[in-house]
Amino acid sequence: MKIFRIRHSAPLLGFFGELLTVCYIGLIASIALITHIPYILFPELGALSHDVIKRPHGTWAKAPGMLVITPFLTGVAGTLISQHFHYGMTPILLATAASMLIIRALQSPIAPAISAGVLPISLDITSWRYPLALLLGLVLLAALSLIWQRAVPPPPTRSAVDVADDITEEAPRSYSWLPFFVVFLIGTALLSQLTGWRLILFPPLIVIAFEMFAHADVCPWAGRPLMLPVACTLNALAGVLLVTTLGNVPFAVAGSAVFAIFILRVFDLHVPPAIAVGLLPFVIPNVDYVFPVSVGIGTLSLTMLFLIWKKVKQPAI
Repeated sequence: MKIFRIRHSAPLLGFFGELLTVCYIGLIASIALITHIPYILFPELGALSHDVIKRPHGTWAKAPGMLVITPFLTGVAGTLISQHFHYGMTPILLATAASMLIIRALQSPIAPAISAGVLPISLDITSWRYPLALLLGLVLLAALSLIWQRAVPPPPTRSAVDVADDITEEAPRSYSWLPFFVVFLIGTALLSQLTGWRLILFPPLIVIAFEMFAHADVCPWAGRPLMLPVACTLNALAGVLLVTTLGNVPFAVAGSAVFAIFILRVFDLHVPPAIAVGLLPFVIPNVDYVFPVSVGIGTLSLTMLFLIWKKVKQPAI
């Protein structure tokens, strides 16, 4: 069966990819609103859809099965842990470890699945509706990805940026960075407990840190770590402003995605999980402006530790 194919033009495909991403997020938000199941709007769908649609022949887009099964399984693990533990360092570490083990066992490239495993701990989600809700958005995204991949031909040549993005999204080949990653998790989890601001360690931050440490030599935002707190905090602020002003409606959710994409373009950063930061306010009960402050503290903590790690490990990197 023939399918409509779009001529390859990087700027044009980038624009249409971002437009389709916003439409997809708006659709997911509409389904969440109609069904009264807020977690259908899983924030990392913003990160996944942005990359899968904008780069239809990239690492994540070429693994539609893993795109569905990996976050579902980590979501199951996170829900199970949340049912047996109250919020604290132990369940966060357990959920992160379980998610990383699932990713390693499956040899999956879908790092945002870690966020699916930690979100139940951060927001006290104990219902099995949560992993089932994940499936809906993920299956729709995988189907959209397959259609879009057939409509968009592969680029005639692969740019260095595209190659770096693909490597960043692959499963880690080495775990020499793991001790510093664990130090980051423990430190920010402890800070969250001491302050009572549990979203200092917000779930997408763990994904950002995971990819930053695991692929430090090619990760797009590892080369500009000081811009990370600015971009993430602005996205969090916009998300809170939109949800508190307009309410939890599809237009506001889509607006948050538009703003996040705009910020990443302005700063020339390819950080898909930063889009998830702007969508988080739409699933946080009674969200307020403590959230963007928490995001600023968490991302700045990651940046500082990462810069220290780079100095310590400079010969290896």
